[in-house]
Amino acid sequence: MLNRIAIEGIKLYAYHGCLDEEAKIGGNYIVDIYMETDFTGAAQGDDLAQTVDYCAVYEIAKKEMAIRAKLIELVATRIHKNIISSFPTVTKVRVRLTKLSPPMNGNVEKVFVEIE
Repeated sequence: MLNRIAIEGIKLYAYHGCLDEEAKIGGNYIVDIYMETDFTGAAQGDDLAQTVDYCAVYEIAKKEMAIRAKLIELVATRIHKNIISSFPTVTKVRVRLTKLSPPMNGNVEKVFVEIE
């Protein structure tokens, strides 16, 4: 059976970007993670060990966001790879990493990258 688990709106402050100012000042980011797995056993037995621990996924996102990168594409890829390697029952992962108020030549609310 195919089931989905989503963790949306992980709000983190990080220092990603190509500009020197971004490394010093930082900015706000939102991480959304969508996973496909079979949690039938967990639902039947009320057993956390048979599903994906949301707290562990959050910690992966937090840990990878703390490692500075110029490109959010790299950070999203690291989060994706870490989830896949940490949870063998997860068959598919989609990570959306949103950068709020990016420094651009214009009024831009956000930019995001997605990896699946």
